[in-house]
Amino acid sequence: MKYQSLLLMASLLAVTQVQAYEWTIDSADDWKQNIESSEGAIVAEGSVSPKAMTATITTKVHVSNEKRSAKSFTLTQSPIWQNWNPIENLGPVNLADAPVLLTVGPNNYWMFGRYGNRKNQNSKFQPEVVTLEGFDIPLQSTPFPNQFNASGGLKPGKGGYHAWQSRDMKNWVHHGPVTEGFSKWVTSAEWVDGKALIYYDFPNDQDPHVYVDEDLFDGKPGKNMGIAVRDPSHGSDAGFIRDLEGNMHVIIEDWSPINASKCSWDSPLAGHAVSPNGIDGFEFRQPPVDMRTTPTGETATYKHPHWAKEDPKNYKTNVAEYNVHEPEQEAYGDWAEICIGGQYYLFGDYDPVGGHQMSVGWFTSSSIDKPFKWCDHIGNGHPDPDVAFAEGQFYLATQQKTDFVSPGPWVETVEARVGVDTDKDGKSDQWTDWTELKESYDYIPGFSKQIARTPAQLDLSPLPAGYGFQVELRLTDSTENKSKPIIESMSVTFAE
Repeated sequence: MKYQSLLLMASLLAVTQVQAYEWTIDSADDWKQNIESSEGAIVAEGSVSPKAMTATITTKVHVSNEKRSAKSFTLTQSPIWQNWNPIENLGPVNLADAPVLLTVGPNNYWMFGRYGNRKNQNSKFQPEVVTLEGFDIPLQSTPFPNQFNASGGLKPGKGGYHAWQSRDMKNWVHHGPVTEGFSKWVTSAEWVDGKALIYYDFPNDQDPHVYVDEDLFDGKPGKNMGIAVRDPSHGSDAGFIRDLEGNMHVIIEDWSPINASKCSWDSPLAGHAVSPNGIDGFEFRQPPVDMRTTPTGETATYKHPHWAKEDPKNYKTNVAEYNVHEPEQEAYGDWAEICIGGQYYLFGDYDPVGGHQMSVGWFTSSSIDKPFKWCDHIGNGHPDPDVAFAEGQFYLATQQKTDFVSPGPWVETVEARVGVDTDKDGKSDQWTDWTELKESYDYIPGFSKQIARTPAQLDLSPLPAGYGFQVELRLTDSTENKSKPIIESMSVTFAE
């Protein structure tokens, strides 16, 4: 008993020491208990934001019996990520079907799609040898603006997807086909150890297959590894993402609870499977998205137009069975993933109940193994989207005429200063300068969809030691979109 008591005392002492070296506000109760005054601010759902364009918040002085030296101040915003702005169609003007993005590294961006507009090419056009900054290979001009052909791009197509490369997300070099006619339903791509893994459904809306392409420049598809994921449900349109441990995750449509033919071939349910190599050995886990309504206990059927036609060996019928649910369900799909500093995002089709006016919707989670929470939607039309980090910002590409760009989930403008009470009178008598804080993002070498995040932080080491510390925030909605600064948490750390 004496030994157990000593362990308990040591544990409590450790907790007390940890608490003593950090002051954190990260819940609705924390904000309400710690705010001394505010103007134009609203506290809701555990966060603080401006009611209109601006808000100011002053915390109470956080006191201690002994003098302490502050190290840093950190702010965290809501992960809802509404900070998107429309742009003209991203990528080559003749890229057709659902776009697939792949960032290999800085100034090395790829886009995959079908080679369209062949009939509209000018028959009298004569290509010329050209040069383009960032490319040291022979290039030819094309009848398409901001598009050039490399040697691989001069090879004949094979009825599937083609590859384009860019150094600046404006000019695109065509490198030719990467899949074939039977593998034309490309859904996603990842980068693993210097190789592109290009995933396609075969037949359409069924089991994902994969090419391993060691040379995207040669105008030839890579090695076809065949089926990658044996999906127990109907519906694929899968997105793939590799985690920082090297495991490949797939998020896949699961049509078992819905008549997908009536809901843009999307579903309220998504499946999740994991593989150590992205080529085989996928094992299914809990659904990341589950927006099903109430099952009735009844089953019904619908037909798909492609299964028996494209793969008669494995699909003798186009008829699929599903479990009927009521009331009407919203549907999501054509999944695409990205992870920013450990925060995962799923982008996809959003087909709402009622009028079925489609758009891009997205969900988020602090772990790919936890349920994802709905964030918002944007745009108009059937998107089949993909998302990537390039040129220091995030691009959201769709098969519609309008795409989107974002500086990241952080929303401007947030200014802060921190005060210290040096004489124990309960008032701050010295302050840092007002400083604008923001997160920043960067590539992680070897990963396409894992993005590093540098937190919004203020160095407090120049402040003298004191008996209390206080924070003032100025929030300004300086964006033209619907986003606004939403502060979810703040913390001040102290020297031990």
